[in-house]
Amino acid sequence: MQVTPTGEPVVVSPRANPDAVDGRLNILGLDRIELKDAIANIGVPEKQVKMRTSQVWHWVYHRGVSSFDDMLNVSKDVRAKLAAHFIIERPEIVEAQYSEDGTRKYLIRFADGNEAEAVYIPEEDRGTLCISSQVGCTLNCKFCHTGTMRLVRNLTAAEIVAQLMIARDDLGEWENPTEGRRVTNIVMMGMGEPLYNFDNVKKALEIVMDEEGIQLSRRRITLSTSGVVPHMERAGKEIGVNLAVSLHAVRDDARTEIMPINKKYNLHEVLQACANYPGAHNARRITFEYAMLKGVNDSDKDARELVQLIRRYKLPAKVNLIPFNPWPGTDYECSEWDQIQRFSDIVYEGGISAPIRTPRGRDIMAACGQLKSASEKKSKAELLREQAAAAGAGSGVDEVHHTSTGLT
Repeated sequence: MQVTPTGEPVVVSPRANPDAVDGRLNILGLDRIELKDAIANIGVPEKQVKMRTSQVWHWVYHRGVSSFDDMLNVSKDVRAKLAAHFIIERPEIVEAQYSEDGTRKYLIRFADGNEAEAVYIPEEDRGTLCISSQVGCTLNCKFCHTGTMRLVRNLTAAEIVAQLMIARDDLGEWENPTEGRRVTNIVMMGMGEPLYNFDNVKKALEIVMDEEGIQLSRRRITLSTSGVVPHMERAGKEIGVNLAVSLHAVRDDARTEIMPINKKYNLHEVLQACANYPGAHNARRITFEYAMLKGVNDSDKDARELVQLIRRYKLPAKVNLIPFNPWPGTDYECSEWDQIQRFSDIVYEGGISAPIRTPRGRDIMAACGQLKSASEKKSKAELLREQAAAAGAGSGVDEVHHTSTGLT
């Protein structure tokens, strides 16, 4: 049973079965074993099942096709059989927004009508896709727009993988799927807490990392958690991707105030779990996300205590300083730019990398902490007013101090 950070049970709405359309199974999001079983069950000769599974897997995940007619090395009779029983279908894109800085935000509607958002962020040396793991969120972090939503349900593995497929469709990547790739990195940093949807996130990332499919290396994948301690070590052992932890404060009282999950898993427990994270070392550091909130967590003392914490637990770590991205109705303000720079300098002087993340996509409400599905309908005028307010609250922090490392 899933519970909130304060221990109350979470009621997750049951979802309708979206996997069958006109009696046909949607195979997007099936893992290899499931795909093999599905192909065997429609009467493909047993001797061909392994070969046909590899062929279909390649076309779906490496070439990005959505029609069996495009699977040119599959015989016509088998293609007809596949098309009679299966579909390859992405969720609906309700809205795609394109920022002036190149950021793209996709509002995606799933088969049961629920929605989530994914964001693509281009940089000089990489292109990062921020993927959601839940519809809504149960953590209620006070500075996060997504945290104002109720949790509706977990996303399935298929719905998580589909966000990457949709972005690659929009970016025109499938013609040359391995060279000139625009989505080079993914981060599980969208809506929701990935470790509260562990099994589906694990399955989705295994599909993404498969060497005969999408072929994204685990070193290019980052899973971000607010500190769900029981699943952190498990994530390292079973998934093995990079770990990012939403820290945002250096004392329990301050962290509890802005992140209720700290009542359940306090700073000591979270940092000890980081120290125990399998595979963490200087070449593969843990990233601490730290939103800069004026008068809350941005003092010189906070910076020095952050250095002391990382040293105390002997963590191979870096700190991403995130200028707070405002959203309508928030009670928080972004720290002054001079103070963000000073905070970064203090941490750097303590021997720990502390780049300031460049805010991206603020004009389309796509920046960190701003994601919120449009399930709660708003008029066009309301959306325009919100975007104008967010753009006007930038305080001139859309620049980088030291070296920007994006989201990873």
